[in-house]
Amino acid sequence: MNNSATLPEPRHVIDFWREAGPAKWFARDDAFDARFRELFADAHWAAARRELEPWMDTADGALALLLLLDQFPRNCFRRSGHAYATDPLARHYAALAVDAGFDTQVDPALRVFMYLPFEHSEDMADQLRCIELTRALDPEYMKYAVAHRDVIERFGRFPHRNRELGRVNTPDEQAWLDAGGGF
Repeated sequence: MNNSATLPEPRHVIDFWREAGPAKWFARDDAFDARFRELFADAHWAAARRELEPWMDTADGALALLLLLDQFPRNCFRRSGHAYATDPLARHYAALAVDAGFDTQVDPALRVFMYLPFEHSEDMADQLRCIELTRALDPEYMKYAVAHRDVIERFGRFPHRNRELGRVNTPDEQAWLDAGGGF
């Protein structure tokens, strides 16, 4: 059943994210995560069921959809496998959005969120695509894109996800994690 009448509009998702700013985007903040969950959990589940696919008709709609599928689960389902469950769908929509040129139509300060689904992928082709797309952004974003690519190049996956995804660490992955591996 589609409950779109009770769901936010794309601009509400984008406005919330923009107002939060970088200090909240890339840091753990339980209060922020709780507010994100309170406001947008229903929209996340609708997006996961592909009920918000019409949002892909506009650049801002695509951005809002990617925030719900890529960033929302990382904030609101930390330390669980669901943090990564909608990654494939986020990558699908990100590819469509980039191919449509929507990435160049959104607020430049938020453009990176069109590319993060590729950075979060455990597929090397997606990692390389992320690096190519990120070249035009703040060099700080490139630093993280390269770091993610390097982990995939070394391990073929992100070892810090292994526990949540029920995967067993290899000795090399465990040594990397024990040494503080991460981003």
